[in-house]
Amino acid sequence: MEIKKAVIPVAGMGTRFLPATKSMPKEMLPVIDKPVIHYVVEEAIASGIDDIIFITGRSKRSIEDYFDDSPELESHLRQKNSDKLLKMVQDISSMVDIHYIRQKEPRGLGDAILTAKKHINDEPFAVLLGDDIIVNKTPCTKQLIDNFQKYGRSTIAVEEVPPEKTGNYGIIQGKPMDESLYILEDIIEKPDPKEAPSNIGAIGRYVFTPEILDCIKQTTAGVGNEIQLTDGIRLLNKEQKIYAYRFTGKRYDTGDKVEYVKAIIDFALGNEETKKEIMEHIKDIGL
Repeated sequence: MEIKKAVIPVAGMGTRFLPATKSMPKEMLPVIDKPVIHYVVEEAIASGIDDIIFITGRSKRSIEDYFDDSPELESHLRQKNSDKLLKMVQDISSMVDIHYIRQKEPRGLGDAILTAKKHINDEPFAVLLGDDIIVNKTPCTKQLIDNFQKYGRSTIAVEEVPPEKTGNYGIIQGKPMDESLYILEDIIEKPDPKEAPSNIGAIGRYVFTPEILDCIKQTTAGVGNEIQLTDGIRLLNKEQKIYAYRFTGKRYDTGDKVEYVKAIIDFALGNEETKKEIMEHIKDIGL
């Protein structure tokens, strides 16, 4: 079955980037000339997704504005004969079908995904977190979709994380099938390093069968007094097999200050307009 729908939760408070995120959603932080969320949507589209559901909050209106038409700007660019910029702006508002559902209060990732239940309509779907940029020739979400189509079961993206950072991730216990695929045995939300079953952590990409929504609905508040997606995954794993896939690609957690700066540097070095001057600057400061 094809995966054509994706849920992108963007209702988080962005506390790691305060005070900037007091007035700007963390997903709108720019990486060179595009906000983080633009890269996430591009990944979804490149993976075959044509229907995106954003789960938003009160402070996220600028995300809606970004993907909407901008008549005043378009008129200005048209008058200036800035055809290239005009096309770029128009392309953003026609990238894909986008819907918005507001999460009334921040009750956790699981609750955010559950709000999309009526729109999902009992179809398998992808979930992409709005602050992870993943770079690879084959998009991470497409890798998960390919595995889903092969086995017909939910698949979560995982990678090795530093042992001291297991408290930032859902950490899996899995039975290896090959060098990149595990059968999920358990997943624990943000365990202390001493209690973590491994150092393989789930990151912000998932493909789910629709049954995950009923499993989330059955969960109660967990870590952080929030409805955790991890708890829903654990329930689903009791009913049907789940796979954990060690994806190929470079991931930037742009909600982390250091990772955000790394993303800017790497993208600047990969951009022909900025590469030369950035390399000269790095040389000048002795790095």
